[in-house]
Amino acid sequence: MSQIKTQRMGRILAAGSKDRVDEVIEILAKLNAIHFIEYDGTDDGFNLGTPKEESEVVGKRLNKLRSAASIISFNGPKSMISADKVREELDNSLTDAVEQLLQKSSQFESLENSLSSVKEQKEILELLSCLDVDIDLLSGYSSLSSFVGTISGSFSQIESEIDNGEIPCIYYHGTSNGVKVVGVFVRNEFSNRLQTNLNQSGFQAINIPENMVGNPSLILSDIQIKIDNIISEKASISDEIKAWSEKYGPSLACGLEVLERDHDILTAPVKIAVSNHAFFIDGWIELSRSEEVQNALKDACLYTEVTPFKVKAGGGGHGHSDDHHHHHQEMPPISYHERKLSKPMELLTDAVGRPAYGRIDPTLFMFVTYPIFFGMMLGDMAYGLVTLALGAYVFSKANSNEMIELGGKFLIYIGLGTLIFGYIYAEFAGWEIFLYEKLTYADGTYMKDSSGHYMYSENLSPVAFLANLYPFDLDHGYGPVAELGYGITLSFPFHRVGSHLTDLIILTIYVGFFHIIIGKLIGFRDVMFYGTDHGHVGLVAAFFEHGVWILLLIGGFFFSYGYLGHSKYGLDVEHLILPGAIVALSSVVMLIWTLYKYHGIPIAVSLILAPIEAMGMMPSVISYVRLFAVGIVGVKIAETGNKLWEPMMEAELYLVPVFFIGWLSVQAFAWALGIFSPNIHAARLHFVEWMRQYYDSSGEAFEPFGFRTNFVEVE
Repeated sequence: MSQIKTQRMGRILAAGSKDRVDEVIEILAKLNAIHFIEYDGTDDGFNLGTPKEESEVVGKRLNKLRSAASIISFNGPKSMISADKVREELDNSLTDAVEQLLQKSSQFESLENSLSSVKEQKEILELLSCLDVDIDLLSGYSSLSSFVGTISGSFSQIESEIDNGEIPCIYYHGTSNGVKVVGVFVRNEFSNRLQTNLNQSGFQAINIPENMVGNPSLILSDIQIKIDNIISEKASISDEIKAWSEKYGPSLACGLEVLERDHDILTAPVKIAVSNHAFFIDGWIELSRSEEVQNALKDACLYTEVTPFKVKAGGGGHGHSDDHHHHHQEMPPISYHERKLSKPMELLTDAVGRPAYGRIDPTLFMFVTYPIFFGMMLGDMAYGLVTLALGAYVFSKANSNEMIELGGKFLIYIGLGTLIFGYIYAEFAGWEIFLYEKLTYADGTYMKDSSGHYMYSENLSPVAFLANLYPFDLDHGYGPVAELGYGITLSFPFHRVGSHLTDLIILTIYVGFFHIIIGKLIGFRDVMFYGTDHGHVGLVAAFFEHGVWILLLIGGFFFSYGYLGHSKYGLDVEHLILPGAIVALSSVVMLIWTLYKYHGIPIAVSLILAPIEAMGMMPSVISYVRLFAVGIVGVKIAETGNKLWEPMMEAELYLVPVFFIGWLSVQAFAWALGIFSPNIHAARLHFVEWMRQYYDSSGEAFEPFGFRTNFVEVE
């Protein structure tokens, strides 16, 4: 149960002799346990520490390695490397290799620029070649103005001016790849008139390349040779960079890790308060490690103290945001408990923001509900298997990269949810595994056996062989049914696109109802122990802030179920209408008091706002119907592609690949859409509909100072 809350934190204070500060920093780096509260310089006699002189040299080396890392794609070593070996490489082979890589990268960029310039020249020469005039004759006159460029109008528009003799000139024109090119040469006194006429034809001047002599068509062949040589040289350097990555990539990853460690240690004094003779450290640690940290520091420090952090009643849960100016308690950073299975879901929690201190951590809840919601929507065994395979592939490529590793596990979880619900729905690649038709007589009535049961055809599903996965006594795809009351019907298999479509809609509403109540119960607990933004804390405050909403949901449910069940379905549930209405209306009255008393809203405004907010809970619950709707849309897309299957079976042999590629393309699209769309909607249901009922995301991430060991052993 510890995983539903974040780590308990403590404030650590440590002081000692200034000449031992380097030793203390080394100890803290190895511990990787203290989140520094950087000194603000307000205490008399203390100043910010200064980084070590070597930090500048290490910083320059680190920047070079970071530049190299930005050039290539590389992986770290598969096993841990000793720090001594890495330092030896840094002082010898790796440093020279990085210089070579940076030089090759510079050459590659230079070739890129040259290629771009030469290609631009080629485009210009292709345009000029249609004029059939030597390039050195197109410009450079003192008494003549030359106009060489493209036009969007017609040649005849320009020729009419010239033929009339109004503008004496020399005129060339041609077309290159559909682009109209003109070259007009006129005495300087007529240049303005000619410019006006050319502008009316949409004239755009061409920049004539300098230092070129001869016919553009002949020069083009030399330009093409130059382009081919540059491309060849680029490819050669690219291969060399790739070979460098394969040879030195692991060493680069290790070198970066070691230099980043060194740089962190050398610059750490800027986070510490120092005087002429002493140092003073202030920070946060996980209480579970307080004894370990104090024991490690006791020889190097003259004084250490860890004070467990306690949230002030009615003022807890906020981070360092200035928006909460009424809250003066400095809050600790948030550290998750150690997790294994549910750790990938921290990606979702961090996407919203870490919970405020002392509040419930939603990660474990989402570990259960997120794959369920995703599976309810995508719910197809084939897509589940593909998603599992993708997750396994991503996980295998993580290579000590925690983010990629967690992403791979996340895909595995949602793929598993999809596979399980695909089995429950009895669906594979958009096909229903159990697909029977009732047999009919000539008059259209259904056939029945001697016992009065309907008679069915054989299983018509293209994936009927998967029926062997259901080793149960199924009556043409229908197995056990559980009527749980209140309109809840569970079946196995659950034919969501057939006879159980309505049941699925009702189930999604119940999912929303209970999911939101869980959120309100979490909020109830948080307010009871830690209070609200407005400083209210305790059981009464928790009841009015969250308990009222729970009563509203329950009262609204009984009223709706009693009214609809009685009027539409003739159920004997009329007795639920009155108590449901009383509870719901009472909740609205109490909500008015909540807005007035606990949120400071004037009573006149509360009288209007409370009923509106109460009605706003209905769309929150109904929003969970998307668990049905998104899935059905995906099934219909897959079914559309599956309609190609029958004509493919009957088509000529040469058309079979065409149909198959078409079917596969639709399936790929349905799966890709199934990965993105259900994720978006599952995230929305958690982040918007559920978390807004209770969640305070003002927590600051716990970032302890120290070594992050990925590839290199700690020295």
